[in-house]
Amino acid sequence: MSFICMDHVTYGYGETPVLNDISLSLGRGEVVSLLGPNGSGKTTLLKVLLGLCRPQNGEVCLEGCPVRRINAKALARRIAYVPQTHRMAFAYRVIDVVLMGRMPHKPFFFRYSKQDEKEAVKALEQLSIAHLKDRPYTEVSGGERQMTLIARALTQGADILVMDEPVTGLDYGNQIRLLAQIAALADDGYTFIKTTHFPEHAVWISDRVVMLKEGRILANGNAAEVVNEKNLYRIYNTDIGMADLDEGLRVCVPRSMLDYVSKGRPIGAFNRFSNQLRQVV
Repeated sequence: MSFICMDHVTYGYGETPVLNDISLSLGRGEVVSLLGPNGSGKTTLLKVLLGLCRPQNGEVCLEGCPVRRINAKALARRIAYVPQTHRMAFAYRVIDVVLMGRMPHKPFFFRYSKQDEKEAVKALEQLSIAHLKDRPYTEVSGGERQMTLIARALTQGADILVMDEPVTGLDYGNQIRLLAQIAALADDGYTFIKTTHFPEHAVWISDRVVMLKEGRILANGNAAEVVNEKNLYRIYNTDIGMADLDEGLRVCVPRSMLDYVSKGRPIGAFNRFSNQLRQVV
């Protein structure tokens, strides 16, 4: 039995279809990346999985139970959402933001217990950001905010993390650190489904890649097999080469850039880089 699945799901806004007959399953501890152009239905698919949008046709099930039959608090104990950008008007401490993950486990009127605080600190330590716990959330960096939101999801007790373009706005170093944390948490049994606009990121850490176009699944399978030149052209209408580097690492190389450098416009270090690209593409 699949851990969480969508069975022939159709969804639209008004008369406009956004998802068309989507069937998709996730296994425990699996990292699944959604690739597709803007407007392909990636974010809507996440909303349907989260139970925020009810399918017009089809069903979403968690361990065999339809999500529509699970109350909001119970569902929040299993599935957590990590948005691509998040800002707060008030200068809550980082640990206060993480503690908000305990709300699905509490009655309407409550106070956080010592155990709640221990869970929050444990999540911060797991992500190596415990040193930030007393810092104002509004004053930490974008990468640190993203790690804080993941810590909140872990404190929530959820074992499925839904992430919408998690590296948006992060510098390159924080992107890599975030991807490494996702891979490490997946090794611990957490399940991830995330959208991304970076095919390389999907290849680097994903077990599986699902490509969407116009609300339909164009490809679904092993990341290394699905992310290829033919499929990238089909979803992005752009000629992209795949380059294999040392130790199996793969990168995408837009061929239009090779055409650009062939005209002799770039100089210096970029020109040397273009020569290296030609050798691997």
